[in-house]
Amino acid sequence: MPQDKPLLEEAARMMAICNACRYCEGYCAVFPAMERRLDFASGDLSYLAHLCHNCGECYYACQYAPPHEFGVDIPRVLAGLRVETYEKYAWPAPLGRAFRSGGAVAAVVLALVLIVTLLIASVALGGSLLAPVAGADFYRLVPHRVMVGAFGAVVLFVCVSLAIGFLRFWRDAGESPAGFLAPSALGQGLRDAFGLRNLHGSGADCTFAGEERRSPARRWFHHLTFYGFLLCFAATAVATVYHYAFGWPAPYAYASLPVLLGTAGGVGLIVGPLGLYRLGTRRDPATSDPHHSGMGTAFILLLVATSLTGMLLLALRETAAMGLLLVVHLGVVMALFVLLPYGKFVHGVYRAAALVKHALERSRPGPNLRPED
Repeated sequence: MPQDKPLLEEAARMMAICNACRYCEGYCAVFPAMERRLDFASGDLSYLAHLCHNCGECYYACQYAPPHEFGVDIPRVLAGLRVETYEKYAWPAPLGRAFRSGGAVAAVVLALVLIVTLLIASVALGGSLLAPVAGADFYRLVPHRVMVGAFGAVVLFVCVSLAIGFLRFWRDAGESPAGFLAPSALGQGLRDAFGLRNLHGSGADCTFAGEERRSPARRWFHHLTFYGFLLCFAATAVATVYHYAFGWPAPYAYASLPVLLGTAGGVGLIVGPLGLYRLGTRRDPATSDPHHSGMGTAFILLLVATSLTGMLLLALRETAAMGLLLVVHLGVVMALFVLLPYGKFVHGVYRAAALVKHALERSRPGPNLRPED
């Protein structure tokens, strides 16, 4: 589905004004990238939208911001474009439309459907969900083939969806697949992405809700969320190696590496998303897109639910509650994974690609420019 033309036209209009003014050129990566363009196609605007980290710095500094007749509000218009790219590059397209329109409700319904499906499949294949099992043997409750089959299919689907979305974004940005693998640009882009270096303007922390003071809170909560997710992924990867390489099936001791990694990641995925949600409720509405809140809330809801159910499962795995908790946790995790290519998570994929493209562009001459050092 193509992006909304009026929004694209509005974004191009504002970029033209900014390109003439250039007061904000040192605030973030958006403005140096903007200055390398004489006009703004759809792919250019999508690229700039994902370079933006929505700090609001340019809005509060802009002499043409509302109530000026020019009405320049770069954070709001780029936030709107980011949401539209979630659907524009999504595969399959109907799911992109469904999650964009449904938001939090779609996420909850999906989680419930998956939980019920896992319950039915586990009972049909002989799993026992209502009695404690010696040694907290997960596979006596939910058979191993159910877990592997269900998650294998979901992970494969998600990987294909993310790969297609990435390729669509990268092609629309005017780059070839081989360009992404240029060593220096890829290295610089990934350093910027993993270091979250651009979560502040002009080398300082973000302005906060239009106030004069700055706060590192948004950057800290992003770090907790991002690295919490990576720690949970690492815990799953280590557990997979334990199971298939060493023949050590779950559950694992509290002091084992998978449990320690998963616990640290779970804490990050509770504190980080809840902190971001709290900051979002205090954000200046003038710098936000009203259609973004439902998708953001859905992602935060599933992240926190995944962590809470996982922590409860760890604490109660020797009790009769373990069976139902295990199925609920697995259903929530599957719902989170299915949502990844269609909501806030995919911004991380497109943003990493945009940062690599930004590094590529800095080595190229632009209009009346020499390559940057």
